[in-house]
Amino acid sequence: MNALHPAPVSAARPTYSLVVFDWDGTLMDSTPTIVNAIQASCRDLGLPVPPDAAASWVIGLGLTEALATAIPTLQPEQIPKLLERYRFHYLTKDPELRLFPGIQEMLDALRSKGVKMAVATGKSRLGLERMLETTGLRPYFTATRCADETFSKPHPGMLLELMEEIGTIPEEVIMIGDTSHDLNMACNAGVAGLGVAYGAHPISELLPCRPEVVVHTVPELHAWLIGHVIGGPVTGTPAGAA
Repeated sequence: MNALHPAPVSAARPTYSLVVFDWDGTLMDSTPTIVNAIQASCRDLGLPVPPDAAASWVIGLGLTEALATAIPTLQPEQIPKLLERYRFHYLTKDPELRLFPGIQEMLDALRSKGVKMAVATGKSRLGLERMLETTGLRPYFTATRCADETFSKPHPGMLLELMEEIGTIPEEVIMIGDTSHDLNMACNAGVAGLGVAYGAHPISELLPCRPEVVVHTVPELHAWLIGHVIGGPVTGTPAGAA
């Protein structure tokens, strides 16, 4: 299978009944905001400012781990203040964040097929809940996992917990993300991975993780998923709705 382009749909294609999405850089166009918040918080405290590539590479990890990785000289006693400054800078831009164009339509199409969807993210539970509320996407997802309530990526914990909660086997699951952390988590959990090249990590970081495919745009992602998922009966109430 050519991992640079979506694979053609065939009778022998695998089908997935659970689609797990990363959030930042996959569903939401937040990579520049996260990078800028990391860099601004470092400037506030007189710490070395990581370049764009280093700051974007850590997206998807739990926040504390991400900051420690992006700033190798960071001392343990500096972490609380850096976290406070990061949250300040991120939250000032939070109202401006938007889903990537086409994401809403893709999720609507998957829901109409009865496909189960979930989220596995490096965000905190508080941060994800805020985004689910402001975007109105909460009813689309059967279950969600965040880095501050289980193991951070690339540990398989999030996916293993989601599969147990939803009652799905690895062969029926695909994890979609924009970073090697997402795709390595998929490998570690024994599930398929799909990389999106419009987020934080370049294709050169995604391909070694052996994804089923790497897509370049949301419309490509939409088309590939529609050809490779299988849903259950569609009811009047979306999965996960209150």
